[in-house]
Amino acid sequence: MTQRPGRRLGTWCAGLLLAGVSVVVGCRVADTDGITPVPQLLAFLPWLLAPAGLALLCALLTRWWTGLVWGVAVLGLLAWYAEPYGTIDEPDGPQLARLRVLTANVESGRGTPALVPVIRGRHPDVVFVQECGSRCRATLEGGFATDYPHRRAVEEDGSKGSLILSRHPLSPAPDVPGTMGMPGAVADVRGHAVRLQLAHPMPPLPDQVALWRRELARLRGFAATRARTPTILAGDFNASQDHAAFRHILDTGLTDAARLAGHDRTPSWPSRTASVIGAQIDHVLVSRDFTATGARFLRVAGSDHRALVVDLTLHGRA
Repeated sequence: MTQRPGRRLGTWCAGLLLAGVSVVVGCRVADTDGITPVPQLLAFLPWLLAPAGLALLCALLTRWWTGLVWGVAVLGLLAWYAEPYGTIDEPDGPQLARLRVLTANVESGRGTPALVPVIRGRHPDVVFVQECGSRCRATLEGGFATDYPHRRAVEEDGSKGSLILSRHPLSPAPDVPGTMGMPGAVADVRGHAVRLQLAHPMPPLPDQVALWRRELARLRGFAATRARTPTILAGDFNASQDHAAFRHILDTGLTDAARLAGHDRTPSWPSRTASVIGAQIDHVLVSRDFTATGARFLRVAGSDHRALVVDLTLHGRA
């Protein structure tokens, strides 16, 4: 029997939607980020529930039973991968210190004026700022010279500049090489050494996916060599938990502090639509020496990223 035109169109729509979503989900299953446009779509993996659900509805209305089974399988995988990645090992040692950390991408300095009252209002102990050029550095270093006497910076303009401000004394540490500045330091937190590393790899633009992978791999290399020193790796990773390159960083033993605080899927970018649709690409990753008691994503006017503030507790090792 020949299908009616409307039914044929519904079947085609369901098939095309399921095929597109299946490519992205298949890469997630295979633990690879694939090629453009897969890395870009992986950032929004939970939102693919919408086209998958529409495809399932089309398959149901057209009585395309193969598509119905296919759609249920795809929706099941999407629901499975919506769960947080990795396991959590709670430290069992004594509490040594509390630490509030803030990370913010100020979009080539445009969000700097709005970041100033956020810092003053939240009183973080350590501040990681990405895309902080000369004017941004002058504003933050000059305005917070007393509160944050210790700093490490990559003194470049535009998106390449970056800055770490700290209430605690800092010793220099090697930067992680990257197109944009990724400075490192070792903080003395009440007599305990804590490694600090700012993260800002290149975004996975269509012609820069290989570079994005390489720079995330360098961050993984940093994380993998942390030995037994407590570590905080924070910044704009341009990657979510649905990217294999980011999960490989977590596989070194780091945990996303937002996840520890119950905000593993709260979007941070783009800030204008984060409350409706977005991706969490700004992270504070911590070694197993830390617990997190709170996480807040805050709008910073002028920037396309939300700032992230997390409250951490450093524990001794049993």
